[in-house]
Amino acid sequence: MSFSRRNFLIATGVAAASTTVLSACSSGDAGGGKGGEKDAPKVSGTKKDAILVGTKTDSTGPAPEVPGAVKGGTIYTMDQIDCDHLDPAQIWSSYEGYLTPLFMRGLVGYKVAMDGKTTLVGDLATDAGTAKDGGKTWSFTLKEGVKWQDGSDISMDDVRHTFERLFAKFVTFGPRYPQQWLVGGDKYKGPYEGKHLDSIEIDGRTVTFRLTEARGDFNFTLGMRAFSLVPKKKDTKEDYDKQPFSCGPYKIDNRKIGKSMSLSRNEHWDPATDPIRNAYPDKFELQFGFQSLASTDRYIADQGNDQHTLSMLNEIAPERIQKVLGDPALKKRVLTHLDAATYYYAINTTRIKDVKVRQALNYAWPSQQTQLIRGGASSSEVATTIISPLTPGHADFDLYGKKAKPAGDPVKAKALLKEAGAEGQKIVIAFQQSDNQVKQAVAIKSALTKAGFDVVTKQVDKTSFYSQIAQIDNKFDMFAAGWSADWPGGYTALQPTFDGRVIANGASNWPQLNDMGVNKAIDAAAKITDVDEANKAWGAIDRQIMELAACVPDYWPIRNWLHGSKVGGLVYDSGNTGIAITKLYAMA
Repeated sequence: MSFSRRNFLIATGVAAASTTVLSACSSGDAGGGKGGEKDAPKVSGTKKDAILVGTKTDSTGPAPEVPGAVKGGTIYTMDQIDCDHLDPAQIWSSYEGYLTPLFMRGLVGYKVAMDGKTTLVGDLATDAGTAKDGGKTWSFTLKEGVKWQDGSDISMDDVRHTFERLFAKFVTFGPRYPQQWLVGGDKYKGPYEGKHLDSIEIDGRTVTFRLTEARGDFNFTLGMRAFSLVPKKKDTKEDYDKQPFSCGPYKIDNRKIGKSMSLSRNEHWDPATDPIRNAYPDKFELQFGFQSLASTDRYIADQGNDQHTLSMLNEIAPERIQKVLGDPALKKRVLTHLDAATYYYAINTTRIKDVKVRQALNYAWPSQQTQLIRGGASSSEVATTIISPLTPGHADFDLYGKKAKPAGDPVKAKALLKEAGAEGQKIVIAFQQSDNQVKQAVAIKSALTKAGFDVVTKQVDKTSFYSQIAQIDNKFDMFAAGWSADWPGGYTALQPTFDGRVIANGASNWPQLNDMGVNKAIDAAAKITDVDEANKAWGAIDRQIMELAACVPDYWPIRNWLHGSKVGGLVYDSGNTGIAITKLYAMA
């Protein structure tokens, strides 16, 4: 959610062909040059995005106006899935991160300019934070005049409560950085018995966090949606996940889980306090349950309310990429952006214990075939590493020969299975439930069967997919997943997903890899202060994990969002790795 952002980007992103993540291929002419693929952007070799840290002035509202924007009307969305979580403490999916800035605010957040420049600024705080003791102590001061949707003031009790409730037993999903880093966090059980965590100090309108070790990126950590504020008096614990209380420009009026969510203006939001959000539409109508082919065809037809509609998750359906990108009129309504996520198939190392079997899965993988099903080189680039080329710490290597044999190497895979005495090894693979994933499951099953595996495929509900695979005893040998760094660097690209000490129900070490060498290498790399040396260390850990074959890297996404003709203000938010929803406006 994952993701990074996030580390450069936040947590998990959304894949091409609409697979959620918690952003000419190397195979030559894999896409056949169709659908604009000869001109398709490349993830590899592209300059990494940078997120700057803003000043106190940058943190002052209102947000800069979007050129040409008009106020009023309704913006609609059309996506496959609803949000699995709306309690910020449990948000680690980028998709949820795209939608929730409408009604959630944190101490800090990402300010996006219309040229795509992204800056970390104070959101509810007066600036992006002040570090002391080399980064072991961080302080943030709450702005004056910020309110909840009922008109009550956001208080310092709310700030402290937001972070203390992260330790509650019912919080089983979401990032756990503050829980791991705050002094005394290893013993704290949450605020509901009246006890405070001493390492969260309140002095007037300033909150100070005391960490066990220096974290120069702690302010980026708090930019994640998981650390949006929760009002102490309105905290309904487990039930808060259903309908959170707003301090953003909109409030939730009605929610039909799995179908829709209606939002209208929050009259107590003051744009003078908000440097991030513009809030032009009067309403947002979020609609769920649409496969990507259905939404794409409606955007192509461009009728009625669909003219004011966009998708935050659904991209152009693979069946329509050639048509849309090959039509100049339609292409004008496409936002294309490279994404720093990596989509991979996690291999459950507690079930598939033999490294040779895991390596055989990597050799047998049909990367070229799955890329074609996703829509070819216009939709994605074949991945060979865990850390994306767009994330600092990426090292360029290809341990399993994907560049030479993108369709897979069943001969090599069979040989490894024979060496392991595992010919006919049964592999149960979980896929997210969608039309495109069904097609990919067929191609993967065919390729792995040819390589000597006995493959069983399972379709899992998309909305709850990550919650299900995050269970330790999940009964799957492999499962599709996606991850991007939560902010720029290798730490959040690898530590939450491959550090054996974070294995738990709801956590994101989906392969359940617990290798002492990897754990030690993560600790060592996290302490390196020289940026270049740190990047080299993270690249080496990536290779170390891939030698253990804890996953099969599948692809790096290229986003292509088609939208209605009367949606304005579309710009990519590098901080949240998706469309900046608070910049949108409805054209007349």
